[in-house]
Amino acid sequence: MRCPFCGEPETRVIDSRLTGETNAIKRRRECVSCNIRFNTVEQSELSYPRVIKTNSSSELFSEDKIKKGVYIALEKRENSIVDIDRTFESIFKKCRTQADKEVSSSEIGKIVMKELLKLDHVAYLRFASVYLNFEDKEAFTKVIKSLEKDLSPEMKKLQKNLLQDE
Repeated sequence: MRCPFCGEPETRVIDSRLTGETNAIKRRRECVSCNIRFNTVEQSELSYPRVIKTNSSSELFSEDKIKKGVYIALEKRENSIVDIDRTFESIFKKCRTQADKEVSSSEIGKIVMKELLKLDHVAYLRFASVYLNFEDKEAFTKVIKSLEKDLSPEMKKLQKNLLQDE
């Protein structure tokens, strides 16, 4: 690592620490020439795969497109910013860590749906209604029936709050 003060190409590492949840390493360094200390952060560089759309064309991955769709599904729903941010981070992490250099838009849709299912069943249904392009009410009813087996995230929170009040 080159010293940012004098340009010396050799520095020595004094201390290394992992940072939070970003999987980065923060290093305290000292220049062997001018003895000035400075910090560096090393982080692995992961890139998103290209998205293959249903018409076989491809485009760059867009976090904004996913956020827009999820925010529309979450409109007028009561979810904390922390929970929503955690959901986005999980979606983006799963997309970044895809083994292939290309991923289908349907695979991305499945990832988003799995994460929305953990967050909010109504938002999941809203997103699914657009993503799955229901042809009739029977298809929609089938998805709702599959959710009836699983306790919604809203009910889990309510139960947790009730248990804490006792």
